[in-house]
Amino acid sequence: MARADKATAVAELKSEFEGSAAAVLTEYRGLTVAQLKELRISLGENAKFAVAKNTLTKIAADQAGLAGLADLLAGPTAIAFVNGDVVEAAKGLRDFAKANPLLVIKGGVLDGKTLDANEITKLADLESREVLLAKLAGAMKAKQSAAAAVFAALPTQMAQLAEALRAKREESGE
Repeated sequence: MARADKATAVAELKSEFEGSAAAVLTEYRGLTVAQLKELRISLGENAKFAVAKNTLTKIAADQAGLAGLADLLAGPTAIAFVNGDVVEAAKGLRDFAKANPLLVIKGGVLDGKTLDANEITKLADLESREVLLAKLAGAMKAKQSAAAAVFAALPTQMAQLAEALRAKREESGE
């Protein structure tokens, strides 16, 4: 690879690291071209799966300020650059790795923080963004309903207390 080609590849990798919400590093040794194509399709439009040279990836990661990735760059490496829902991409990689044990998730980076393989798996176990937002909205609505019930109960209780005092006064003859 000529020096100009290497500089171009490093610049492209650096821009992918900087422009992505997350990047997941994998080892793809033993996967066929058809399997890699299937993986790219399963990741959808939210992620770009690319094979990269370790040396160039290390340089690009250092230039992008991601120093923790150097330890993960051993053996043949492919990177999934995630632009959309990180959880969805992590699930796609995890599910593909279960079906094809030759794909090994090494780790990655999310918002500048280095993640190991276990953290990527935990991320994949999360529910999707839409489900989490729906649960949050439901919890907020429930809290508002509870607050409204408390505020509505105060005048009712005050009226009941006043009625009880009036009845007690009538009984005692005051």
